[in-house]
Amino acid sequence: MRTFVPERQDEEHDGGHEASFLSPENGVVDVGPPSTAVIQTEDIQALAEEYLLGTPGFLVDIIVNDGSQIRVIVDHDENTSIEFCMGLSRHIEGALDREVHDFSLDVTSPGLDQPLKLHRQYAKNVGREVAVLPLEGAKIEGLLTQVEETHFVIQTREKRRIEGRKAKAWFEEDHTFAYTDVHWTKVSISFNKPRA
Repeated sequence: MRTFVPERQDEEHDGGHEASFLSPENGVVDVGPPSTAVIQTEDIQALAEEYLLGTPGFLVDIIVNDGSQIRVIVDHDENTSIEFCMGLSRHIEGALDREVHDFSLDVTSPGLDQPLKLHRQYAKNVGREVAVLPLEGAKIEGLLTQVEETHFVIQTREKRRIEGRKAKAWFEEDHTFAYTDVHWTKVSISFNKPRA
């Protein structure tokens, strides 16, 4: 980081202006035009995957806006802690040169309202209640019981009256969905006790 005496001189160059500052040695230091280097998504992906290699963490998404606002979404097979996100953030930031890139970096876990995007996310949520919106039909909620390469299975449970009996009984039914046949799948936020 350079330190300049805050005495400014503007010099015309080709009809425009470039900012110059007087150095402590009274020599002119030409700052020149600001850097136009753009951070590439592929570069951030490589840095993230380098850090995540061999860990239970995995990359979900990278969003780079205006070439300088970076958002990295990372998940974890067990629990995405703040410390884990901070470690990844330091790794990425340490590899980028702020003299070249002016950027902001946000490393976070997926929000509870965000749909599952990766097979690995489905796998880590087996045994949890999910909501599924198929491409055809109404939204359905149930227990995520099985995750395969091409499809997943949820189990719905409802009470039905049995003919000849007063009391209702629980009935369970499996529903199979191909990943390509759903708009989204989201983990349900429930404060009820898990199924027995």
